[in-house]
Formats: sequence, C-alpha cells, structure tokens
Amino acid sequence: MATQDFEKLGAFYLGREYDPQTRVLAAEPLLYDSRDLTTHAVCVGMTGSGKTGLCIGLIEEAALDGIPTLIVDPKGDIANLMLTFPGLSAAEFRPWIDAGEAARRGITPDELATRTASSWQQGLAEWGQDGDRIRRLKEAAEVTIYTPGSRAGQPLSVLRSFAPPAGGGDPAALGERIAGAVSGLLGLVGIEADPLQSREHILLSSVVAAAWNQGHALDLAGLIGAIQKPPFDKVGVFDLETFYPAKERLGLAMALNRLLAAPGFSTWLEGDALDIQRLLYTPEGRPRISIVSIAHLNDAERMFVVTLLLNELLGWMRQQPGTSALRALFYMDEIFGYFPPSALPPSKLPMLTLLKQARAFGLGLVLATQNPVDLDYKGLSNAGTWFIGRLQTERDQQRVIEGLTSALAGGGFDRPTLEKLMAGIAPRVFLMRNVHDDAPLLFQTRWVLSWLRGPLTLPEIERLMAPHKPLAAPPAAPAAPGVAAKPAASNRPVLPAGINEVFLAARPGSGELVYRPRIAATAELHFADKAAGVDAWTKLALLAPLGDVDGAPLWAEAAEVPNLDPALAAGPIDGAQFAELPGPALRAASYAEWGRALAAHLYQNGGREFLGCRALKLTSAAGETEGDFRARLAHVLHEHRDQEVDKLRDRHAVKLKTLEDRLRRAGERVEREKSQYTQRQLDTVVSIGSSVLGAIFGGRRGAASRAGTAARSAGRVFSERGDVARAGENLEVLTAERDALLRLIEQESAELIARLDPARIELTRLSIAPRKSDLTIGRLMLAWEPWRRADDGFPRPAALLS
Repeated sequence: MATQDFEKLGAFYLGREYDPQTRVLAAEPLLYDSRDLTTHAVCVGMTGSGKTGLCIGLIEEAALDGIPTLIVDPKGDIANLMLTFPGLSAAEFRPWIDAGEAARRGITPDELATRTASSWQQGLAEWGQDGDRIRRLKEAAEVTIYTPGSRAGQPLSVLRSFAPPAGGGDPAALGERIAGAVSGLLGLVGIEADPLQSREHILLSSVVAAAWNQGHALDLAGLIGAIQKPPFDKVGVFDLETFYPAKERLGLAMALNRLLAAPGFSTWLEGDALDIQRLLYTPEGRPRISIVSIAHLNDAERMFVVTLLLNELLGWMRQQPGTSALRALFYMDEIFGYFPPSALPPSKLPMLTLLKQARAFGLGLVLATQNPVDLDYKGLSNAGTWFIGRLQTERDQQRVIEGLTSALAGGGFDRPTLEKLMAGIAPRVFLMRNVHDDAPLLFQTRWVLSWLRGPLTLPEIERLMAPHKPLAAPPAAPAAPGVAAKPAASNRPVLPAGINEVFLAARPGSGELVYRPRIAATAELHFADKAAGVDAWTKLALLAPLGDVDGAPLWAEAAEVPNLDPALAAGPIDGAQFAELPGPALRAASYAEWGRALAAHLYQNGGREFLGCRALKLTSAAGETEGDFRARLAHVLHEHRDQEVDKLRDRHAVKLKTLEDRLRRAGERVEREKSQYTQRQLDTVVSIGSSVLGAIFGGRRGAASRAGTAARSAGRVFSERGDVARAGENLEVLTAERDALLRLIEQESAELIARLDPARIELTRLSIAPRKSDLTIGRLMLAWEPWRRADDGFPRPAALLS
C-alpha cells in the first residue's frame, strides 16, 4: 500500500520494527493508529537520540491526515518544519546552508548544499518516500512560527487572555483560568505567588473575577487602575484596607506599570490574538501547524506564555463536542520545569487537567523531554503511549524504569522486560509501549520530510517568516464623512436616569484620547427553515455611529462586534476627553424609539447565509464561518473514516489471520519436507555406495540384500520429492489466496478514501431571514468609543475590539 493511502486511513507511518540482536529492520512499515494519540504520548530521550525527528515525524503524519497541531518550541528545533523542499534540489537547500559548517568540512557552501540535497533524497528513498510526499505535506497544512514579545516571527498578543472566555464557563474552570493567568503575570514581575497565601495573587484574582463576572475585559492599564481602586471593599471577611492597604497596593501597581512601560513591551500587545481556533485552522478552514517559539524569552516570560496558552487551550477544548477521533494535537518539545513531581508552577494544573480530560474531546497531547529525572510520572500515567529513546546515564534509565513501573503498575511495564529492551536502544531507535497494543516493541524512526537543520535563531526565523507575514495595513483613515466628531469637550456628559452607559476598552498607547459617542445594541434572532434543517438562535451585538442630522444611530452602518461584553472597560481612562453628545442621545425615550427602528432594520436586512452539506446532513451554525464549518466537516469525515476502517478491519481480519497462519504452517512444512528429502538423498547415496563397495570387496554374499536396501532408499527419495512438490503447490495456492485478499482490502480502502475525500464535499448556500415574531431587542446603551490622536495629528480608533 502506498504512503498516501496510510495518510488517508488514519495510520501514521513511524518507521519499521527493529531487532536489537540482528540489528535488522522489518520489511513492513510500522503504522500507528491516529486515535491512539487521544490517550496522549510521552517521548523521552537524550540529545542525539532522535527524539526531535520522531516528534516532527508524528506532526508531519498528523498534518498529512488533516490534523492541526499547536506547538510550544523552547529550543527552536521544531521551526525546522518550515524547511520542506519538494524538489530536493541543491538550490532549495542553499539559502539555509551554514557557511561556517562548509568551511570546517573544507568545501564550498554550494558543494555542501549539493551533498545535503543528495543525502536527504537518498534517506527518503530508503524509507519509501520522495519529494511528492513533501509536496503533499506543504499542501496539507499551513506552518506559522509565532514569537511572542518579538517581531522576528509572527507576533502573538496575550491581551485577550485577560478577557472573559466567550460563552462563560463553570465557576471552577473560570477560577483555574484566572489563577493561571495571574500566576503567570506575577511571575513576569518577579513575584512567586501562592494562590492560597499570597496577598498579591488573591487581590489580582479578585479584581479579574469581578470584571469577568460583569462581562468586562481588563487590559494591563485597566488592571493597574483596579489595583489602586478595586471594585470591592472586602476580601473575604476583611476590609480591603486591612487585607491590603492602599500604600502597599501602590507598590504592586508600580511593579506592573514598570512592566507596561518597559522598552519593547509593546510587542507583547501586537500581532494575532491568542485564539486557539485560529491557531489550529486558517479562516478558510485549512489545518495549521502553529509553532509558538519561546527560545528567546527568559524563564518567567516562558512560564507566562505557556500558562496562558494552556489555559486558552483548555477553554477552547471545553467548547468542542465529544469525539473518539483525533481532532487536534498539542506538542511541547521540553516539559522539564513545567510538570515537576512536587512543585506547582502555574503551568502544571492546566497541563494535568488536559491530560485527564482532553481525550473525550479528541485533543491529543505529545510531551517530550530529555531530562527524565524531575517529572511527575504519576501525572504522566494518563499517557497511553510512551516512546523511550537512548538515555544519557544509568541514573536516567533507572529513573525512567522506576517511574514507569510505579505509575503504570499493571500496564505492561515490568523491570526485567524494560531493562532488556532498553539495552538494545541505538540512535533513532525507540522503545514504544502503547496501551492499545499487546506488548512493547523496538522500532527505528523513518526519515522525516522536513530538513533537520538544527535550532533556528531569531534572525533566521525572521528570514524564514518574511514571505509569510501579511503586508502592513495602511493607517486607519480619519473619521469618515458624516460621522466626524464635533470638537471635544473637556467634561464627561451627565446622563439622566434610564440611560445605560458603557466604555469600550482602549489599546495602550500614547497621544490624546477622546471618547466618541456610539450606540451599542444587543439582539437575539431566530432563523428557521424546516426543509433545510435550520433551527438556529443567535445573539449579536452592534455598534452604530450617530447621524449628524437627527442624532439617531445609523443602523445600516453599524458594525457587528463578536464579543462586546469582554471588550468593555470598567470606566473611562483618567484624563480622557469626551466628544459632544447629540441632544437625542440625552433623552431616555429616544432609546426605545431606536430599538423599534433596529428591530425593523434587522427584519429587513438581518438575513444570514447558512451552509449545508447534504452528504453528511449537516448545516452550519449561526455565525459559523465557512472556514470553521469546513474544518468541522473534515473532522466528521475523520470520524466516519475511522468507523469504516474498523468495519473493513473486522470484515477481513479473521480470514487474513487464518490465511497467515496457514501460510506459516505451509512454509514450515515445505522446509520440513525439503529437509527430509535432503536427508533421504544422503541416505540413498550412502546405501548405493555401500552396495557397490560390498559387491567389490564382499563377494557375492549379501550383495542381493544390499541391492534391495539401495533400491528401497531410492524409492523413498522419489516419494519425498513428491511430498516437497505437493507442499510447494499448497504454499503457492495459499500465497495466491492471501494476495487476492490483500488486493481486495486495498481496493475497498481506495473506494473508502475516495468516498470520504473532503475535496469532494459540496456545500449548498441558503439565505434565511429572521423570524419576525421571535426577534428580540436586548440592551441599548450609549457606548463611548476611544479614539487616539496619532503622530500625524489625525485621530484614529483605539478600541480593543477582537
């Protein structure tokens, strides 16, 4: 079966089984069921063991199967996934050749590029792979390197992590998320805080929880302000001043302010939002390999990023439906320091929660380390697959054995077996223990498709990512005609009772800040079409400018805000000015009238396009983008594929095993018959020789008897020859029967692949208007949108909207 067939049947090509005695590899490839990764995997091996190659190979196989991967790369090795060259030509390798390495070898960079290309091409061929498989890998998934705190790769903003998760969540999960975010933030300013004992941790957690309970987001500036003026006066049973006096709170606020004001910190606020769905899939629904490189960060910054990322991953996971198929992978290239046996760093709790719960949602974790001593093996007992490579010292080997035998008691690990198998581990050879298999085995990893150049530096990442970065967007235009703000007034308007007032959170920055009036509204719409199978309710939030003529909101120009409540601040920023408010916005009665106008506008213009897939009988959800719907369909196809593969396996497994057993016995019989035939031939030769010699030297006496014995021996030889022929014929018949069954399995597999190919899925589009009787207008609020005057003198929007 070709490698492209493995890719489409959920079988990951890891390498080939390895015999430590003969050092011979099996002829058949070692295939790993993708569903086994839902029970997670741990990879342990010293530098040079081939650990990086094995894990990159797993990620490549996942991508070829349409499975996205989110990666934390502490060393820069995994960025090699972007070094894929389908042509396998020297010209493709040449830009990445190290001139210093070429000089040390005494050759030119061009010669080293030629040798490298030839070596990679030969290595791939030895493992049944070629440039065409590399091309399929590049087409299967988009690879992006993120560098939080740096512009070398794609910047990654962490601000969204201080916004409440969409859809809320259970209190325990929200508490864990807040605790992790606060611990990571305090670590950035050098405070090691116990969540149960530290005043700093308790205060910050209470501030964030209070904002989240009101649906408000907090940026660092807002958090600093809330530390000085918290939205509560008690912590537990103590008064705030008794628990944490204002003078001491000022010290904490100053520490966070120094972080915000530090040179270069603005890069932490730039780039893509920390949105797991977008890190796993492109807007068009194509799988992604997102590499979060943290090699350039210090230890506190690394812990901050990893903790936030794990908490975001937990929140995303809990929004997914349950599944038995592999939906996505999370890979961390080194977990040393993030998952210790006794200490409790901020990263440990979310990682442990993922290990315990992610299986039900189809999220697989692959965790790797070259330091097997300081690990929580009890926590890692949730992993169903262990890959153990070459270890540096006897102490490391004994620690792994002790950890596995104690944590996985009864799981197939026993000390004698482990010691015997681990003694045969060579570079690129791993001991695999999979709870879904009967016994552990040794295998050698396949040649990876990506060129393993070694760790990439920030300048190299910048050069690698340059063609993939989006072009810089032109500066936002000044206020559009018809919605320009009137001259700013220095005082905030006083509103009469009955008008709800909110403030959009502002991005950090310099320059004069002016709040401009908008009308924010929420509504609930019901879309129903029985024939199309659509029955969807959706909530939306709109932000509309106010007209110059009558001061009424311009609903036709309103912008939809995906997450309004998390984008709201607790209040205005001190020192900001307010634009003049039109008279109608100061009358509470106007808002009821505007609500009726909005209802009419939504009924006439609020229709939504829904996507349908007749083959799978699925329809997109309200607000679900085409890309996200296609990603969901691809996962459903994976689920169907896994079910059909199980049926195919069950249908033919018994017959195939019976044929294999009969073939084995037939082969043994042929060898036995050949051995007996050879022995009979020797016996006959000896008998005939004895008869001849007896006739010459023994006279006539006994000659007849010796001749008779020789004749009988010759007859038995002819009989044995016939047995060998019949045994060989039986072996040929069984072989032909087995080959015919294998061809049938391949044919059915090809038909299955074609039937469940995502490229063949067609979507239908249907526009549905909201039901008038179910259309509900929620809140109408006066919303102040922050605008900041830029260096060119023009004001531009500064709201922190996702």
